[in-house]
Amino acid sequence: MTDIETAKPTHSVQYGERRLAFLWRQRDRNTASGQRKARIHVHPNGLIEVETPTDTSLPEAKKALLKRAQWVSKHLIEIEARRSEVLEREYVSGESVFYLGRRYTLKVVASDQIERTKLLNGRLRVALPSPHPHEVKQAMDHWYRRRAEDVFSRRLAEISDRLPWVKTPPQWAIREMKSQWGSCSPSGRILLNPNLVKTPTRCIDYVILHELCHLKEHNHSHRFYSLLSRAMPDWETIKERLDSMSELYLNH
Repeated sequence: MTDIETAKPTHSVQYGERRLAFLWRQRDRNTASGQRKARIHVHPNGLIEVETPTDTSLPEAKKALLKRAQWVSKHLIEIEARRSEVLEREYVSGESVFYLGRRYTLKVVASDQIERTKLLNGRLRVALPSPHPHEVKQAMDHWYRRRAEDVFSRRLAEISDRLPWVKTPPQWAIREMKSQWGSCSPSGRILLNPNLVKTPTRCIDYVILHELCHLKEHNHSHRFYSLLSRAMPDWETIKERLDSMSELYLNH
């Protein structure tokens, strides 16, 4: 996926009263008509990304964004609304937590036994000798990471097995990221956000598949999206579902 942890907008256009700052990326030139179109992305953190062929000028890139400005503004408004509704976590009993797309209630318990975190009767139960918020957060982070390692390993192996361009499952690791779900390095090493395990399995599969497609197509070219669409025809619907809940899933 696009490396948006440190990416910043490079240009902007005016649309009504809103200034749309965007990151402009150029992809490999391709003369086929279906591969000549600009692609507009609104990332979960609100970053607008405009991808165009290499021979596209900046005015043309701005024009492409303005054609989709109403759609972009709608998504930005939705992101801002979601952010305003997300409360800062206190790591106390009664809060909602997520695992594989399902919502659970956090139950914090003081216990003389060693730390123990588990799902039980619709609750994520965290038992600690000293259940202060910092310790509860650490226990939850450790639990999510363990579950992520297990789930991601199984999903990565299963998805890799059915992709003809992946001969063996690639090297991968878990890395905490603030605003993206995964990435693929030029060497083919995949990084996955442990918070992804909070999302539905279909969303996990989409992120893994997205990164596996980068093993064959290293940028977001038309060939990349064709590859992704053949492997997962409904990926756009799944991505929208993931984006719509990203503020809750990443709130930890």
